[in-house]
Amino acid sequence: MDEAYYVGFRVGDQEIGLDPNGHNQGMTGPVGYFHVSDIKNSLQSLLDAGAQVHQEVKDVGGGKLIASVKDADSNIIGLIQLP
Repeated sequence: MDEAYYVGFRVGDQEIGLDPNGHNQGMTGPVGYFHVSDIKNSLQSLLDAGAQVHQEVKDVGGGKLIASVKDADSNIIGLIQLP
């Protein structure tokens, strides 16, 4: 996929996405996204463990949901739920 807002690559089962506007959302480097079956419950579990919301749950198209948190060391951890 090559759009003005996102460039995506697929290598086997691995997806690699480049967001040219990521710096506007506080992204300063790569973010790993972990596949989850229930993004809201997974997000809440991370928050209960002390993480802080970096990006609320967001539909990025086709029912694909993403969210991210910052851990205690300010690392950004991404979550992704496929439709």
